[in-house]
Amino acid sequence: MKHENDKPSAIPDAATIVPSRSAARDQQAPAAGASSTLFVGSVEKAMRVLSAFDERHTHLSLSKIASLTGLDLSATQRFTHTLTTLGYLKKDPVTKAYSPSARLLDFAFRYAVSDEVIARAAPYLRQLSQETEETTNVTVLDGTDIVFALRIVSRHVLNSHVITGTRLPAYCTAPGLAILSRLPEDEAMAILDRSELVQHTPNTIADPERIRERLQLFRRRGYSHTEDEYYMGDISTAAAIVDRHGYPVGAINVAVSRPRWRGDEHERLIANLVIAAASAASGQN
Repeated sequence: MKHENDKPSAIPDAATIVPSRSAARDQQAPAAGASSTLFVGSVEKAMRVLSAFDERHTHLSLSKIASLTGLDLSATQRFTHTLTTLGYLKKDPVTKAYSPSARLLDFAFRYAVSDEVIARAAPYLRQLSQETEETTNVTVLDGTDIVFALRIVSRHVLNSHVITGTRLPAYCTAPGLAILSRLPEDEAMAILDRSELVQHTPNTIADPERIRERLQLFRRRGYSHTEDEYYMGDISTAAAIVDRHGYPVGAINVAVSRPRWRGDEHERLIANLVIAAASAASGQN
């Protein structure tokens, strides 16, 4: 288990956010099942090329893609040519740099319209947004991160940089903690063991034993609550969406900016609404 409680990182605020990079790390690690004869290595390499692009690497040269992916230059050239021909990458005719194309959004669209959790949660998320006049989200767990799968932004939103597809660490975000609290303890602890427990702000709880204790608390009361833990000024309350067996498949949360927060009474109000929405969105999966 990695943790850096003694060395706070730069504290994200409303103007800047540092999405989790665990997905990128996973791309570099051997995939489960990679030793199987059914595993197609060329597909994995193509996905590695696409995963080289992110908020810090929006336009990449051929040599930079090779460096980031660990592929040799010849293989990188073949994969970028193929992906460009298929329309998933664009090549600047002047700089020769590559960048992702809008066609990649087709995959996000297919996920959004076919996922049962999103389909069930969407109407309740809209109702929750109208009742609270705050930003509401549906998130799912992927590895050690939560991923924003559906997001309704209010005019009071604190951080407009968080969009659908943004990844944040589960251990210090209300939706992540709500999901972890409903997992079997051994699964939740295994996720924490793989997490990079960084002290993002002075309020971040990054100690494994304290996280375990708060997961037990959140499970008992049916919702999670965080304040200023990933970036300053953000207050979030979440409840897990579960399947018919009680296993968490996502979470619904309401995010409120610090200037609009009214204390314990506000927390109870938001918690009741979030629990009701998550309960209504739960069911067979």
